[in-house]
Amino acid sequence: MIDKQVATAARAVVDIPDGASLAVGGFGLSGNPIALIEALLAQGTTDLSIVSNNCGVD
Repeated sequence: MIDKQVATAARAVVDIPDGASLAVGGFGLSGNPIALIEALLAQGTTDLSIVSNNCGVD
């Protein structure tokens, strides 16, 4: 079995380049990957296309 765990959110997003397309979401606000979004902001990633479908959120 392949272990896909990483130590930090910063490490999880380090390979996401500027201009990437990401799909995020879940059920309501509890499914939002806040730590990963903050890690992307901290590393300065830009020009992202985000697709999100959160059931139960306006």
